[in-house]
Amino acid sequence: MNLDFPFHFSKLGRTAATDDEDHIRDMIEQLLFTNPGERVNRPDFGSALMQVVFAPNSPEMASVVQFSVQAALQQWLGDLIQVEEVQVESEEASLRVTVRYIIRRSQQRQIAQFSRPGVQ
Repeated sequence: MNLDFPFHFSKLGRTAATDDEDHIRDMIEQLLFTNPGERVNRPDFGSALMQVVFAPNSPEMASVVQFSVQAALQQWLGDLIQVEEVQVESEEASLRVTVRYIIRRSQQRQIAQFSRPGVQ
């Protein structure tokens, strides 16, 4: 049983659970939108993705962000997924990330999109 993210209760009043595919997607989302240093016992966990929301857009910046996100995914979730592609798009105060990956256990290809508004 995997806990669903974000934490909530099911219609039966129990802790909501989810399947393996959704749980992996949830873990990717947590990794992407956690800033390094946010977790006390894992200070290296996360990506610096939220720090670039207001950074100037440029092809160089996009390359750096994509590389760092892909490296974080491989470091923390590499035993569960094989990352095929990461796309990061920033529009005004919004950030959109698309991750194409293969679930190692089932060999299923997945595409997940995540977006967050900028922090003001």
